[in-house]
Amino acid sequence: MAQRPSRRIVAVLSISIVAFGLIGGSAGAATPKLQRMLDGIVASAEGPPGISVLIDSGKRKRFFRAGVADLSNRRRPQPDEHVRIASVAKGFNAFIAATLAARPKSLSLRETLGASIPGVLPSAERVTLTQLLQHTSGLPDYIRAPAFVETFLADPAAYLSPTQLTDFVRDEPLEFRPGSRYHYSDTDNIAAALMEEVAAGRTYTSLLRSEVFRPFGMRSSSLPETIKMPRPFMHGYEIEQGKKPADVSELINPAGAWASGGIVSTPADLSRFVPAYVPTILRASRSLAKAFRPGKSSPPGPGKNFAGLGIFRYRTRCGDIYGHTGSFPGYRLFVAGSAKGGRSVVFVVNSQIVPGQGSQRVAAAIRRAQARAVCRALR
Repeated sequence: MAQRPSRRIVAVLSISIVAFGLIGGSAGAATPKLQRMLDGIVASAEGPPGISVLIDSGKRKRFFRAGVADLSNRRRPQPDEHVRIASVAKGFNAFIAATLAARPKSLSLRETLGASIPGVLPSAERVTLTQLLQHTSGLPDYIRAPAFVETFLADPAAYLSPTQLTDFVRDEPLEFRPGSRYHYSDTDNIAAALMEEVAAGRTYTSLLRSEVFRPFGMRSSSLPETIKMPRPFMHGYEIEQGKKPADVSELINPAGAWASGGIVSTPADLSRFVPAYVPTILRASRSLAKAFRPGKSSPPGPGKNFAGLGIFRYRTRCGDIYGHTGSFPGYRLFVAGSAKGGRSVVFVVNSQIVPGQGSQRVAAAIRRAQARAVCRALR
């Protein structure tokens, strides 16, 4: 049994769980504005200890950083440091679904829960895989269920199986008619991954290795079942004004987010995934009647957000970019690429400063810096 967290950490976690489903030196004078923005964010009294940004402009990759990855030794952020990618993991889930759907007699995006995993979520038997990945299923979010909150706060380090997660809302009715509207729910991605396991006859961890990690050389990516982070890693902190930052990197078991947000990766690995992820999902979306609809990712990404099939379109002043954001205690991410995947941004903040939590001034500044990074990638 893990050590019970302090009252401060418990208070932090009580707020953070709704976002569970939930990387030296200046980059140089050639791009001073983005670097100044990053430096300003970490210099704020309520800012994160560090930020790392890996940008692929199509011709070369450039790494920007500000602050530190570890307050204990003042180590600077690096592109090969591990981070919890939170809901960016939903993009991996959608990629696997689209990959399986492209194979004969494997998995259809029109497959229903009742046909694939009967009895797991009785009220959602007629919900399709597409509706799960688009967050239009109507399934309640297990992370908001009182029983999950109680279980989680009792022991944040405890392992929870995927079916334990769905059991928290198993007997709950749908919140709306499937397909009628958008509502971001982590339960969607747990159910989708269970369907993928049945279709492939393999575990979701095995699917990640065979369909994503190995093909794209992502040697530093994994789906852990314990709180321990692979070394080296960018430490994640809880920031509270007037108090010393609390290291929450190894406090929460990511199994509680599983296919919805449990993956650990690095900025370098994530930039290898984007060129395949974005085009694959956009191809799979062509057969859908409504590929994108208004809907913010959690946390919101830069520009105007539109929700798609396990992917979001971010419409910025410099053009459209596609990807996903993530929020996990200690981390905030934005990972996106151009339509063909050749240009990308991996933006990591080592504190969960998001709308509704932490400094809202800093949260807004992070979003503006993300938009600036998009312009660097697209232009």
